[in-house]
Amino acid sequence: MTTILLAAGTPIYAQTPQHAATQFLPIKNEPAPKLFVDQPLPRPLITRGVAIIPYRAENFRILPIFGAGATDISPRARHLHVSIDDLPWRWADAGGTGAIVLTGLRPGEHKVLIEIATPEHQVLGGKVVKFTVPAIDSSHL
Repeated sequence: MTTILLAAGTPIYAQTPQHAATQFLPIKNEPAPKLFVDQPLPRPLITRGVAIIPYRAENFRILPIFGAGATDISPRARHLHVSIDDLPWRWADAGGTGAIVLTGLRPGEHKVLIEIATPEHQVLGGKVVKFTVPAIDSSHL
């Protein structure tokens, strides 16, 4: 049995806001991509020396898509570049998990730079997070 909901004899369809992003049609003048980064979660940092840095993306999706062909996808596909303590190397995070997880950091002050990058690795901006990894007494773990 098929049921169709009618209001005054007219079919009712889901309404999509005009500004809603779609993966099927390019959107002109999309709002700028935004990245929000929080401080590491305190408990894992204090108890295990593990930095779990939550982040949230707006107006772009974090996807493992690279190259010039990915620039026409809407909403935008991007990935993150992550670097630690001004070291000359970095890595790309394209998983979109909502957190950067760092283990094995030595006790002391650290700085993590998390940047938004296009599928062609052009950096659009980023956020810096500074924190201290405490000395952990492994006999109490």
